Amino acid sequence: MANNLLEILNVRVVGTGDSVVVLAHGFGTDQSAWRSIIPYFTPNYRIVLYDLICAGSVNPDYFDFRRYTSLEPYVDDLLNILDALRIEKCAFVGHSISAMIGILASIRRPDLFTKLILIGASPRFLNDRDYHGGFERGEVEIVFTAMEANYEAWVNGYAPLVVGADVPAAVREFTRTLFNMRPDISLFVSKTVFESDLRDVLGMVRVPCCIIQTATDVSVPVSVAMYLKNHLGGRSTVKILNTEGHLPHLSAPTLLVQNLRRALSNSR
Repeated sequence: MANNLLEILNVRVVGTGDSVVVLAHGFGTDQSAWRSIIPYFTPNYRIVLYDLICAGSVNPDYFDFRRYTSLEPYVDDLLNILDALRIEKCAFVGHSISAMIGILASIRRPDLFTKLILIGASPRFLNDRDYHGGFERGEVEIVFTAMEANYEAWVNGYAPLVVGADVPAAVREFTRTLFNMRPDISLFVSKTVFESDLRDVLGMVRVPCCIIQTATDVSVPVSVAMYLKNHLGGRSTVKILNTEGHLPHLSAPTLLVQNLRRALSNSR
């Protein structure tokens, strides 16, 4: 699979700048989630786009249930892509699950990343004794049961909840990409994400980080953004966007672009 990984994961490089930026999407979307963001950056940056192996835009036959049981194989994919493209330095923009993939990748290869920009990131979604991740285990089990029982009904309820803002086009787009995922893969990846706990490795990050979080996000409380800032080993900043939802690149792209511009201009 390594030989044709660029083809399998629909890797694209667009833009004409000297600096490289990787845009990595979150669960339930694919690289099309960045469609409204890309035009603002192509004049000044070379942008690397790819789809996670679990995305609906990737042939589901390539998803190996024995391999993708943690986030580490996703990190392997990212690093293999960057090596195949012969990229030696880049800024990394990761949404949700990809924010955590970026964190793990930067621990393995700190030399490769000038900056991590983490959108809607969470090292652990489940609540713990002294940690508020936003979800109780019982709540998550109910979600898994709903996904298994009727995926279509679950998507139709989940998409507007996660988009959060009253932006029908964003809800339609997120619904579309969720439906593109094969339900068994979607459930499997959801379980992987909810079982993940990266709190212990945050201190190993040495790359500067910019944490971007919306003021109201059903998936990630603002307190998680502050937790990240306090526990990441590198220099980090937090920007709270005055908007709602877990997918600001879909629901508030102009606002996100302003903040991405600022974060990227500080990373050169």
